[in-house]
Amino acid sequence: MRSLIPVLTVVAAIMAFWYAACVPMNIHTALTDAERAGVAVSVEGAAARRDMGAIGLALSNTHVWGDTFAQDKPRLPAPHQVVVELWETTIEKKITSKRSLVFHGWITLSATLVGFGIGSVAGVLLAVGIVHSRAMDMSVMPWAIASQTIPILAIAPMIIVVLNSVGVQGLLPKAIISAYLSFFPVVVGMVKGLRSPGAMQLDQMRTWNASGSQTFWKLRMPASVPYLFASLKIGIAASLVGAIVGELPTGAVRGLGARLLTGSYYGQTIQIWSALFATAILAAALVALIAGMERVTLKRMGVGR
Repeated sequence: MRSLIPVLTVVAAIMAFWYAACVPMNIHTALTDAERAGVAVSVEGAAARRDMGAIGLALSNTHVWGDTFAQDKPRLPAPHQVVVELWETTIEKKITSKRSLVFHGWITLSATLVGFGIGSVAGVLLAVGIVHSRAMDMSVMPWAIASQTIPILAIAPMIIVVLNSVGVQGLLPKAIISAYLSFFPVVVGMVKGLRSPGAMQLDQMRTWNASGSQTFWKLRMPASVPYLFASLKIGIAASLVGAIVGELPTGAVRGLGARLLTGSYYGQTIQIWSALFATAILAAALVALIAGMERVTLKRMGVGR
């Protein structure tokens, strides 16, 4: 209960701020709808209200506040509208329906997991090479760092166009973009982890006449496990972002990125927010899965948490 009360307090504060923000954000549309329905409003005429401050209009028209929480296409949807949309598109819709967020979430999740697998394996292999080869450390690591300075929104269309030109379509282009974002945290984390054993531990392995492979598997690799899982948590979240970004330039009709895109095309802000929350829930679940694997692995290694 001690940890639950602060969490609930923060959530309640966020909800209160969210509802309060809905009033000035949606007040112009609410006043226009109320005026059309014959309700008296302060400052008549949408043209006259266009350049007026939203907070001032909200304070002078408190009787229409309720309408700001129930609009079909609000600028800022109320929390209950997002919850209702999530319920309708996850529980009430069939999984095979193209309006189901479960259906779209699975499309994005597939690309995320494939890209995360590619990026993680590539990251671990690069880290091993960097630690054991000074040439790779001096050459590959700077390129890995420089690759992350390129905006993903700029490189994603290039990757998709190049792969489409050679007949590669569907899941793989999104997975490659996903892998592009996820490999860097794994590289950095694994390099740090593999180099974490101290000089005394390495000297002890030499005293025991351990070979390079024995030093790697008996000392460096176990020492890097906590760093690996920390980087995997970052990598899986970045991989999900990459999969969504990979859906945007193609005009995809499936996936959470497609839901965001179609929502922006048709001004369906509630759909956009529900897709955003579905993405956040999916990311939290993936990170929690990695955290569970970390606890099991460290427990089997005898590391107390």
